[in-house]
Amino acid sequence: MKTIDALLADGVAGKRVFVRADLNVPLSGTTITDDGRIRAVAPTVRKLAEAGARVVVASHLGRPKGAPDPAFSLAPAATRLGELLGADVAFATDTVGESARATVAALTDGRVAVIENLRFNPGETSKDDAERGAFADQLAELADLYVGDGFGAVHRKHASVFDLPARLPHAAGDLIATEVGVLKKLTEDVQRPYAVVLGGAKVSDKLGVIDHLLERADRILIGGGMAYTFLKAQGHEVGSSLLQEDQIPAVQEYLRRAEAKGVEFVLPVDVVVAPSFPDLKTKAPAHPDTVPADAMPAGQMGLDNGPETNKLYASKLADAATVFWNGPMGVFEHPDFAEGTRAVAQALVDSSGFSVVGGGDSAAAVRILGFDENAFGHISTGGGASLEYLEGKTLPGLAALED
Repeated sequence: MKTIDALLADGVAGKRVFVRADLNVPLSGTTITDDGRIRAVAPTVRKLAEAGARVVVASHLGRPKGAPDPAFSLAPAATRLGELLGADVAFATDTVGESARATVAALTDGRVAVIENLRFNPGETSKDDAERGAFADQLAELADLYVGDGFGAVHRKHASVFDLPARLPHAAGDLIATEVGVLKKLTEDVQRPYAVVLGGAKVSDKLGVIDHLLERADRILIGGGMAYTFLKAQGHEVGSSLLQEDQIPAVQEYLRRAEAKGVEFVLPVDVVVAPSFPDLKTKAPAHPDTVPADAMPAGQMGLDNGPETNKLYASKLADAATVFWNGPMGVFEHPDFAEGTRAVAQALVDSSGFSVVGGGDSAAAVRILGFDENAFGHISTGGGASLEYLEGKTLPGLAALED
């Protein structure tokens, strides 16, 4: 895989460099609530601009239906990128139309432009190779070189991720190179003990990675909404908690396999419950209570790990040489249910091992809860991409960057 440094060595001054970034940031109206992904790609953009390239930054945001939707405009991300670079960033109001062509044509050496949300064009996500290829052809007309640096999208077979690199000389940006290097530390020559913390809403989202990690991890700690399917699989009452009953047989099989292989599966011993899901807008008190994980009241909903679980999980992470964490332990956006997630983050900060926060909600939680990002070994920009890499899957966006 060619690196951006090799591209720079060949010279990029005066050339149009298409940077496939991941600017898929959460928005409240037009306000960015977490700019982590923009900050992550800014160094690559700055490096190219300082070398005299004419940088064309492209990304998706959200899930528009293949047509323009103001709610998913990249305009706020372009503004924030300009602030981080300390320079004006031009913005094209379409992807490959008149505005994009004119904006790119107006770029001078060392300047940067962002084109509108790629998913406003149906060709970006099309499953039809010809339609996707046609859109990639149009994107290729905007550039001379391609840099893939949107790690959060490399598991997608999309036009700008998979098809476009085949049409231009290409290289991996610094962010992707860093992400791949970190993930290799989780899959090759792993330092032990190796602990994995998995949370989030649905156990079905994590089945593949659990299956793969059963062959590699020493301990797997489960939290979040997915924990209640595990507790139910052990025969416990889970009240009105999130539950995927159809996944219970798979969960029971994983528990059996873990025991047979000597992999320690750690589940909550107590949970924080409430009568219903909390109001995340008003943050109104939710009347929480803490109960044993094996004695949940029928009318209550589990929303976070309890204090004894937090102590248990901290002890299981204290001596780990390698930790991978993906998924919050509870509804961390509400103060009544943030302690489980905070406790895991603090345990990683306190650990002397190499810790990786696996993107998505986990990365957002670290920032929202006020932790110093530099206290962790690595905070990934791609939750789904990280998980699929750990499952052993071939990621289309990485395969496309191979020479």
